[in-house]
Amino acid sequence: MRAIEYRKSVPRYLVTRALARRWSRAATGPFAVARPVVRSAPALPTARWLGVRPRLSGICGSDLATITASGSAYFSPLLSYPFVLGHETVGEVTRAGEEARDLPLGTRVVLEPALACEVRGIAPPCAACAAGEESGCTNVTRGDVSAGIQTGFCRDTGGTWSEEFVAHRRQLHAAPDGIPNEALVLAEPFACAIHAVLRVPPPPDGGTAVVLGCGTIGLLVVAAIRALGSRARVVAVARYAHQEALARELGADVVVRGGGDPLRERVARETGADVRRPEIGRPIFIGGAEVVYDCVGSAPSLDDAVRFARSGGRVAVVGMPSLPSGIDWTAIWYKELTVRGCYAYGVETVNGERVRTFALALRFLAERAALLSRIVGARFPLEAYRDAIASALDTGRSGAAKTVFDIAGDGRSR
Repeated sequence: MRAIEYRKSVPRYLVTRALARRWSRAATGPFAVARPVVRSAPALPTARWLGVRPRLSGICGSDLATITASGSAYFSPLLSYPFVLGHETVGEVTRAGEEARDLPLGTRVVLEPALACEVRGIAPPCAACAAGEESGCTNVTRGDVSAGIQTGFCRDTGGTWSEEFVAHRRQLHAAPDGIPNEALVLAEPFACAIHAVLRVPPPPDGGTAVVLGCGTIGLLVVAAIRALGSRARVVAVARYAHQEALARELGADVVVRGGGDPLRERVARETGADVRRPEIGRPIFIGGAEVVYDCVGSAPSLDDAVRFARSGGRVAVVGMPSLPSGIDWTAIWYKELTVRGCYAYGVETVNGERVRTFALALRFLAERAALLSRIVGARFPLEAYRDAIASALDTGRSGAAKTVFDIAGDGRSR
């Protein structure tokens, strides 16, 4: 089968890291750490596993950080190599173990990629899994499959940038009828956004939340705020015109574009902050937003996020930071801010109901399918891997908020 595979190689990693910063095509060139391959489909680890053929598979920020060798090495001891990339997908069941045949062949499914205790056949579960916090599983290097925090970073499972991968029955959710594939492929990042908004709720009606960054995650955070019923004023910060249009459609009250001090001045006006300028460095905010969602994770965005928050405010780190530097922590101390990391999904409490984040994502996707489908702006066959990665890396040029692989190649959407 065809697949995009990551192989651990220190020389390739160093070359990619050095070149991809200046020339994005180096991330998919002959010396890259990831490359197209033809390999065997993975075996079913136990009778509780199934084979899945992807139809659409998304390209996310963690994938791009891996391919461009720009991310942190933090997770490297928790992964197994070589692995096939990809974890956002809608696909169809192709084969099933004897204990997983309640999902008939051909069933359309979405993947919850966490490789936690139940998936690994570990009982009793660790404390995190027992509490429904599977993203914090402490057994990600043990059990029925090799090390990996999730599908797409594990040698034995394969990944969704391929013609087939394997998944435990626990990981697969049957897709409701009537939701197009373009919406369903967003189930995983939408679950991440919903989780972040539930962990760091927007302020009550009349308050202001800033969503910093309008890539896929930022747009889905805006959508999650509205899907969960908040009427807080949402100020979104976008770089490109297509992001601005989508953010408005999804429920942002104000969209601010630009960069540098002019952008900060505009955010200050929209959040009622008073701007003061030190002798050196960026301006400081007196006042600001009750809640800031940093959906970028870069050093400049993190530094802005803590500046944009008012005293006693909350900052949610939703974007994936790697090794940011140059962040002035004075605002965190002086304003007594609460800064919380928001990663993945699990079991949530919503209006007294205990429900899996993925179930919420599918529920909201059903309600807003036509609108959310518009986030998917570019589709490429697997053989156009280089063009797909270029589209995802340069969304300003491509105009695509979300780039996906059309693995099936027939453009079908149900």
